[in-house]
Amino acid sequence: MSVDSRTLGWLTRALTHEMSAVQQYLAQSVLARLWGDPEKAEKFHQEAIEELKHAERLMEHLILLGIAPSAGNLMPARLGRNWDEILTANRVLEVNAVHLYQDALLHSQRIRDSATAALLESILTDEITHIKEIDSMKMEQNERS
Repeated sequence: MSVDSRTLGWLTRALTHEMSAVQQYLAQSVLARLWGDPEKAEKFHQEAIEELKHAERLMEHLILLGIAPSAGNLMPARLGRNWDEILTANRVLEVNAVHLYQDALLHSQRIRDSATAALLESILTDEITHIKEIDSMKMEQNERS
């Protein structure tokens, strides 16, 4: 099966991003637990699981295309010294994801790859929801301060 090289590039970038997000949210979950905040630890753990599910869906799509999944170099996890710094880092991560998925979606639509477009659009919707959740968490955090 022939795969468009740019599509492969977008899918690989997306997989790398998702694996980096898993690493970041999991590290933040550990940090929250160490800081004595089990509620935030669980929230970040659930975020890591959701990002892992995105990675799994991307891997499945790559395998169906006949490509062995391979993430590139993962970005370092951004931790922060307080909740505001952590949430700011997470918002940057999610905004970057939105831009990545928007660009990848446009490419897949241009070449009329409906299966890839459907996958990317679904994950894009989740990433937009993540930004809204982070914004809500930031507002709650600011109200407590």
